[in-house]
Amino acid sequence: MSRIRIFALGGLDEDGKNMYVVENNNDIFVVECGIRYPDADEQLGVEMIIPDFQYLEENQDRIKGVFITHGHEDVIGALVHLLKQIKLPVYMAPLTARLFERKARKADLRDYQIHRVRRNASFKIGKTEIRTFGTTQSIADGFGVAIRTDDGYVVYTSEFIVDYDIKNDAFRFDVSDVTELGSRGVLALLSESVGSTREGHSSPNHRITHQIEPIFDAAQGRIVITAYSQNLYRVIEMIELANKFNRKIIIYDEELRALMADMAELGYYRIPAGLEIAPQNYSNDVDNVVVIIGGTGSTIFRKVHKIASREDNLIQLRSTDTVIIASPAVPGTERAASNMEDDLYKETSRVYAVDSKRTFSMHASIEDLKMMIYLMNPQYYVPVKGEYRQLISNANIALDMGYPANNIIVLENGQVATIKDGELQRDFKNVPTGDVMVSGGDSLDAQGMVLKDRETLSTEGAIIVGVVINHATKEIIGGPDVQSRGVIYLKDADYIIREIGNIMEETIDDSVAEGRYSNLDCRSEARDKIARYVMKETGKKPMILPAIVEINTKD
Repeated sequence: MSRIRIFALGGLDEDGKNMYVVENNNDIFVVECGIRYPDADEQLGVEMIIPDFQYLEENQDRIKGVFITHGHEDVIGALVHLLKQIKLPVYMAPLTARLFERKARKADLRDYQIHRVRRNASFKIGKTEIRTFGTTQSIADGFGVAIRTDDGYVVYTSEFIVDYDIKNDAFRFDVSDVTELGSRGVLALLSESVGSTREGHSSPNHRITHQIEPIFDAAQGRIVITAYSQNLYRVIEMIELANKFNRKIIIYDEELRALMADMAELGYYRIPAGLEIAPQNYSNDVDNVVVIIGGTGSTIFRKVHKIASREDNLIQLRSTDTVIIASPAVPGTERAASNMEDDLYKETSRVYAVDSKRTFSMHASIEDLKMMIYLMNPQYYVPVKGEYRQLISNANIALDMGYPANNIIVLENGQVATIKDGELQRDFKNVPTGDVMVSGGDSLDAQGMVLKDRETLSTEGAIIVGVVINHATKEIIGGPDVQSRGVIYLKDADYIIREIGNIMEETIDDSVAEGRYSNLDCRSEARDKIARYVMKETGKKPMILPAIVEINTKD
């Protein structure tokens, strides 16, 4: 009897944090391990959000491998955190492996196991046959993955578009491999949903050359252009245009320079000889140059803001510069992108943004998705990777193609689709999922308690109550000292401050008299009593921070 379980630990009803799990009988295969960028307005101080790995930790002995299909942060950004908690074999393409190895060194992660696989490979992990097939996306070396089961393949498409004009093998979509997989029998197809609301094919609308070439042609001074470091397809378009217009280039981002060096060493793409200026050889006075500013997430917008504010050591904008914004805002970075654009207009009037309505992101549109479904011909269709409206739009595509609703599986994070002997079971169960907040120091906050504390401080304020007691006798010898920040105006509420101090003193005295004094328990009890009192008097729930300092005194 075969038993397949399919579920997501992240990536459903959200943009990012992709992590999908396929259980083939007792074996577990994990696909992707990404991050999501936080809402800048609501999740203050959070650097990134990663999946909760609880289920994987509890079942780590059954995990046979982790597949990372490409080098974007939404599928690889959390891998360092996973491997710090669990030692697992990871399978990825050569370019993706190089990118990850730099991340691992930066995070001081040394004990990990990477298997480099080709984009069109066939191999076994244990007794399970695994196949990969190349996909066209914005970064090179991307692939989809197929896991063989007794009832057919479970296929995950990764990101993809259908573009027959791709001449670079590192970006090519392997239609023949997809067709062959379909002929061998596909049990379930997990297909991305980000572009499922767009009509037609993504190609040729994914290219920006037709939009920015007239700007290159008209520019008299420098051209400054932004690009996400991992959107190598777009960066290559910029380099080729610079070469066409006899302009030198400077790549102003360490990660992007490293990726372009990787591309050259792997034989995927080489910057034309003599075109690039190294940052150490660059002068801000040079006019006939294209400055490519790279970055990821909101970092690129912060970098340009620094340049526009004349705080950057290398690049200073001039009124004669032409600036092209080719890095559209992603969810969680909208405010940073808007502020950056405002800053740019203060320095130069020649600011252009690539029109997102005319230029598509490199995700499958409706006709691309239809082609994948047609070629794979799966028994079950599972929309993944996208917000809920995108998942439903993707499901409707399969419905319009004649798939019965019972064979289209729209899941939530943690919800498990179980297929026994080729038949979908209707008793959907759940595994534990959640968001883990990561601060700038890479500290993890699984329950979001630090975030909740920050929200409380920003909306309700804080009250600090300090008392000094004799360590030996527990007699109060100093205080109480009550400080209120953002809660009440002290001159109008002296009685509240006095009562808070009284509550603190009474709590200590009562616990000592009853022989149950403990510094920690006493502070906890005082916190609860003060919180109830403040709520009754003010209607607020501030953060209460009692402090009991015990000191030794001479008799």
